[in-house]
Amino acid sequence: MRFPRIGWPGRAVLDWLRPPRRQRIYARLWLGRLYFWGGAVGVGLLAVLFARLSTLLGSWQMEAATAHRWLPFVCLPLGGAALVALTRRFFPGTEGSGIPQAIAGLKLGADPRVSRLLSLRIIAGKIMLGVSAIGCGFSMGREGPSVQIGASLMQILHQHLPRSLKIPRGHMLIAGAAAGIAAAFNTPLAGVVFAIEEMSRSVEAKLSGLVITAIVLAGVCSRIFLGGGHYFGRVVIFASSRDLVLSVIFAALLCGLTGGLFARLQIMAACRWQGPCARFRSAHPCLFAALCGLLVAGLAAGCDGAVFGSGYVQTRALLEGGAELPWFYGLFKFLATLFSQLSGLPGGIFAPSLAIGAGLGHAVENLSSAAPAMLLVLCMTGYLAAVTQAPITAFVIVMEMVDGYSQIIALMSVALLSSMVSRMLAPPLYHTLARRFVDKALAGPAAGEGNA
Repeated sequence: MRFPRIGWPGRAVLDWLRPPRRQRIYARLWLGRLYFWGGAVGVGLLAVLFARLSTLLGSWQMEAATAHRWLPFVCLPLGGAALVALTRRFFPGTEGSGIPQAIAGLKLGADPRVSRLLSLRIIAGKIMLGVSAIGCGFSMGREGPSVQIGASLMQILHQHLPRSLKIPRGHMLIAGAAAGIAAAFNTPLAGVVFAIEEMSRSVEAKLSGLVITAIVLAGVCSRIFLGGGHYFGRVVIFASSRDLVLSVIFAALLCGLTGGLFARLQIMAACRWQGPCARFRSAHPCLFAALCGLLVAGLAAGCDGAVFGSGYVQTRALLEGGAELPWFYGLFKFLATLFSQLSGLPGGIFAPSLAIGAGLGHAVENLSSAAPAMLLVLCMTGYLAAVTQAPITAFVIVMEMVDGYSQIIALMSVALLSSMVSRMLAPPLYHTLARRFVDKALAGPAAGEGNA
């Protein structure tokens, strides 16, 4: 059956009803922006959910461990073994921080095997297992996992984007990862810097207004649901010029060496660990995780449970001058975080690194004539910069956390010097581990070519 051709009056009506080409382009452009911004809001909400659950389970764990001193010696080994079994069986790719996986996902491009590192399965596993690890008492944070969660959500959205929108996949992953940092720490500026320095390592994308807006939207969601203000409150930091210079040099050397050592141990354990202990971990990963949990419980018993969780409570108490922590808290937190990472559980090192830095500053505060809070903030910045070797991100994060804009030169200096010292001991942590995840993803069959 042939339909009659539309004559002049009908064609004129259709032309009048059809939007002009410019309007169609604008509609498509705004549709893409709504996809982008909706994903940013989703990242912010997931980061808030992660934060709320982590805080809730962490506080319950601290109360239970205080009431029953024997409980961590049961929960940490059994919980570690069970969570590693779940990670390896159902959620491979969620282990560790999550930032290396996000970087690896960016490097894999359109390869279908990227779903092993960024997917809905990863989001569910990262939140469930990460919260459970903190609830058991492992020394882990939620900021690195928020990066992988944000990148995974943007990866999912990109797969369902209309082809006509032509939004680069790399832009979406960078925005999702940076939005995760911005929402987790409530630091939008740090999210922008993280996108440039750690994720893209260049300004090739020029961080379009779309990406920056996505990061800011995630930060706004965090501020709405978690409250305004700075992460560690407003900390008064001051020092004379001479004391400040000496403190910067001292903190840079101390934190650069310890942070570089931590990064070196992490890389060796992931890439080049050999010997009986390495073979035992490879053959019996669940039992190895149980032993790591037992070691963390022993460290916690030596300092009244201060090494449990992310260390936020202890760090804030140190900054406010009301903490009664032993001088060796920083060392114990260092070891507890190292054992937690070696266990193979999902969890980040950003917040624990800040706690370790504060603990190191607390241990040597009598050796410096600067104000204790000033030395603590410098050590927090220096240690985070040394571990991540992302000095700009480190000093911007700490600056936004403590309202340290008045000491921006000192924070910048200690971050750059610590990073330089760390590089003498270890290559960049996240990018080195990212190459390992890329190799593992490419070693298996592509999606649809086997059980993977």
